[in-house]
Amino acid sequence: MAPLVGIIMGSTSDWETMRHAAEVLEALGVAHETKVVSAHRTPQRLYDYATSAADRGLKVVIAGAGGAAHLPGMAASMTHLPVLGVPVESKALKGMDSLLSIAQMPGGIPVGTLAIGKPGAINAGLLAAAILATSDEALAGRLKDWRAAQTDSVADSPE
Repeated sequence: MAPLVGIIMGSTSDWETMRHAAEVLEALGVAHETKVVSAHRTPQRLYDYATSAADRGLKVVIAGAGGAAHLPGMAASMTHLPVLGVPVESKALKGMDSLLSIAQMPGGIPVGTLAIGKPGAINAGLLAAAILATSDEALAGRLKDWRAAQTDSVADSPE
């Protein structure tokens, strides 16, 4: 099955965060690919990845980055596909630098920005699935089941 979602990250150390997006997509049966694509250290790889994404059949890109976090915005500038940005927690500023870098895109180059770290990666996987589910009834059913299971997992009382 050809991947529908691309998960890219600036370095291998970002995998600890971004693996949560992959796990959600796997649980929902969404084909995806994962790549290390650094905006600063591998700019040609980023260019090749982003400009070919749609032609390769991808429908959504999830981009995780820390620090200056240029990866999501640069990817969004080179593809018409939806790009979901996940700020990876940084040591210096606990991910606030990443969050602000991703959220403060100039008008005309949108990046859907999620929460910092693991919650953002989980939600990026769920949001990518929801985007795909608008034209895939089977996936929509699996997503509804996922949400129902989440609801059912919440106790009625604290005891």
